[in-house]
Amino acid sequence: MDVVIAGGHGKIALRLSKLLSERGDAVAGLIRNPAQAGDLAEAGARAVVCDLERASAEELAGHLAGADAVVFAAGAGPGSGAARKETVDRDGAVLLAEAARRAGVRRYLLVSSMGLDRIGDPEVTPEFDAYLRAKQAAEEAVKERPLDWTVLRPGGLTDAPTERHAHLAPPPNRFGQVSRDEVAHTLVRLLDDPSTVHQTLELTT
Repeated sequence: MDVVIAGGHGKIALRLSKLLSERGDAVAGLIRNPAQAGDLAEAGARAVVCDLERASAEELAGHLAGADAVVFAAGAGPGSGAARKETVDRDGAVLLAEAARRAGVRRYLLVSSMGLDRIGDPEVTPEFDAYLRAKQAAEEAVKERPLDWTVLRPGGLTDAPTERHAHLAPPPNRFGQVSRDEVAHTLVRLLDDPSTVHQTLELTT
């Protein structure tokens, strides 16, 4: 399988690249900073320099040519502000979906987030609310396109080693934590399982 991962230098993406490359898949990671290429090489991925906040759909489609699947694992990150939640978490996911459509890549995995039912909750911080709104908009936009999409909503992310006891199920589920290792393992399972196409699934430990 030939897989392209947006947000290629992210913690989930590097784990996913390693899992895929170790089993013989071809992996490319989209990165903004060329200095990160060495980390991708260590994980077994080919680095492709492409800034999702600046690239056109046509340019990005060229990087996806020949791929079997794309994974959106990019994110603006904590402390980035509401504006970048929109340009990365929302617009980046939509751009990847449009580029995949143009390149003829039907399989699309979107890493979203649990907690979308808490949008507008006064107990949620403004930054996290902006993040959830961006993820919700990304999900809606991706689902509108003629793609074989699967949405994965992990709970609160940790760096703990995976214990492979995660709970994967359609929403609603009780919010909990899950390791990034487990998210990466689950993405591999989703790539291999066509029965998960057009499903939204939540992942917690």
